Amino acid sequence: MSNPPHIKPCGDAALVIEYGDTVDAALNRRVLALDAYLARHPVGGISETVPTYRSLLVHYDPLRLDYADLSAALLEAAAVSGSDSATGTRWRIPVVYGGEYGVDLAEIAARHHMREEEVIRRHSAGIYRVYMLGFMPGFAYLGGLDPALATPRRDDPRLETPAGTISIGGVQAGVQCLAAPSGWHLLGRTPVRTYQPGREPMFLVEPGDEVTFAPIAADLFAGLEARASAREMIAEKVQP
Repeated sequence: MSNPPHIKPCGDAALVIEYGDTVDAALNRRVLALDAYLARHPVGGISETVPTYRSLLVHYDPLRLDYADLSAALLEAAAVSGSDSATGTRWRIPVVYGGEYGVDLAEIAARHHMREEEVIRRHSAGIYRVYMLGFMPGFAYLGGLDPALATPRRDDPRLETPAGTISIGGVQAGVQCLAAPSGWHLLGRTPVRTYQPGREPMFLVEPGDEVTFAPIAADLFAGLEARASAREMIAEKVQP
């Protein structure tokens, strides 16, 4: 039987309902099931819910909702929401690996005593689960990295890394939409924009979706990026 979740305050206008403390697909499904349940059965005074790996952050109006009453309501909802979240979409995302597009590929290969081609093969062979979006718009935190590629984050984070970066950090993989600081290791870049205002949908991937990566030649990048700038999704939906 699954362990019951527990609740922690998060400031004076939010709380967190936690299901565990590990990166685990079963825990994440419970989080997403509760999030979906609250969307179908809204509670007056809740302004936003934010699913993460193993918890749900709930923002609420303390003038309308009492912390104790909301906690009780969430635990009751968690008890009936179960772990059946909707089946997500699987996306195939094109990636140019190495060189100027993935400046850490050679270092990662040397660290793990592999050829660069083997790192690419292992990374692109994975089927990754989108556990959460966070840090910045469209940044997808992915589980499912080949354990042989797991690498601690950099000791000296970069102040800026390119938009579209495909990276790894610890046991996680990531798709970064916007240029930003990062302590992760950069394996490649994609022209796909996981976040693009004015496009429908604005966010390409959602928690519970799956991602695969398809290596492409560097000379294809500019053309695909131009299409992405014109609000094409570029990423392909594929059958599981």
